[in-house]
Amino acid sequence: MPNMSPTKVPMPQQEPDVRNKNFLEVAKGYTAEMAMEEASRCLNCKNKPCVSGCPVNVRIPEFIAKVAAGEFEEAYKIITATNGLPAVCGRVCPQENQCEGKCVRGIKGESVSIGRLERFCADYHMANGDTAVEKPESNGIKVAVIGAGPSGLTCAGDLAKKGYQVTIFEAFHTAGGVLVYGIPEFRLPKAIVKKEIENLEALGVEIKTNMVIGRVLSIDELFDMGYKACFIGSGAGLPSFMHIEGEELVGVYSANEYLTRTNLMKAYLEDYDTPIIKSNAVAVVGGGNVAMDAARCAKRLGAETVYIVYRRGMEEMPARREEIHHAMEEGIIFKNLNNPVKILPDENGRVRAIECVEMELGEPDASGRRRPITKEGSNFELPVDTVIMAIGTSPNPLIRSTTPGLEVNKRGCLIVNEDTMQTSREGVYAGGDAVTGAATVILAMGAGKQAAKSIDEYLSSK
Repeated sequence: MPNMSPTKVPMPQQEPDVRNKNFLEVAKGYTAEMAMEEASRCLNCKNKPCVSGCPVNVRIPEFIAKVAAGEFEEAYKIITATNGLPAVCGRVCPQENQCEGKCVRGIKGESVSIGRLERFCADYHMANGDTAVEKPESNGIKVAVIGAGPSGLTCAGDLAKKGYQVTIFEAFHTAGGVLVYGIPEFRLPKAIVKKEIENLEALGVEIKTNMVIGRVLSIDELFDMGYKACFIGSGAGLPSFMHIEGEELVGVYSANEYLTRTNLMKAYLEDYDTPIIKSNAVAVVGGGNVAMDAARCAKRLGAETVYIVYRRGMEEMPARREEIHHAMEEGIIFKNLNNPVKILPDENGRVRAIECVEMELGEPDASGRRRPITKEGSNFELPVDTVIMAIGTSPNPLIRSTTPGLEVNKRGCLIVNEDTMQTSREGVYAGGDAVTGAATVILAMGAGKQAAKSIDEYLSSK
């Protein structure tokens, strides 16, 4: 009989006043007993609505049944049949809006904790599994993948399993994309990402770093080198700003830069001499997951006061509820219904304060969210020494500007056939943030998976 408890088995985690001073992982993970107890809450529904909510179609009830039976390695095999990055997805996927959002148990209580169970299986395998990755026999066909983020890694892994000789060209000095430069250590330990990437390399995927496509090589040159198809998963690393007075001051960062210095360049470690302002008071502008990550990093780097400044209300914030909850627990101050209009300097040209106006919500806009309206005469100052802009990103124009025939939309995102992920160039496919703009890890992975399928069909037909 299923365990009919209406609530999830709680996840052990660090206490807020402890974790906001370190970069160790917040959530500690389930024990085997906890995982089996939580797995027993699954009803193993006939129609499996949870699977339809997963962009990479993990066979969720099947793997959960194995967990409930204590067959953790078998559960891991089921997950990795469709998902090449389970330890990552178990930690950072917005399950509440996807698989868990469709769970039947969520109708009269809390859904089954699918994400935590996926993480448990991946972590258990890393700690106890000894099965070597079996390298498929090569078919001799070369495919190039641009970008070693979640979309590129997924595409590469799926193609390698089919025998293709896949080379990933990564602009940074290390692979992982947003998984290593964007998501903080306390949410996604980099050792986890490294292990997932090593599994791909064991399949035969070659990763070349410090390769800025559009500078070192062009896509046309890749084809000249014998690559028969190309996948663009270069992400959306171009930061957006508000274009308000004072954005040029010392102490103003894009969230991308701040997180890259913190995570990839390891500013949080004392033995790294990474240039970053050790702030006293910080304002993070934005309401998404990136804003939460930047604010929580600033707190851990020693800021006494950290504000989230967002022009809409708490209910309209796009960040995951869990991330908002954790930020609140850690002492982040939320200034909702406020919007920056100016960044004010001190006598040395550094940030002294941020001037904001109060907002109120009007009628819904085109996105369906209520439109924020300025309250006239409500200006006030927040005394801060650092401002972090976390209001979105767009794809870097380098690849499209050096590749004739690639069509983009008005936001600079590559236009693809949504069924095949093919761009306007034959043999060139794309997915992830390069196509959608900044989105989630799992949606990028789903696009990479679809592109791999289409590339295989394209090359097989030739």
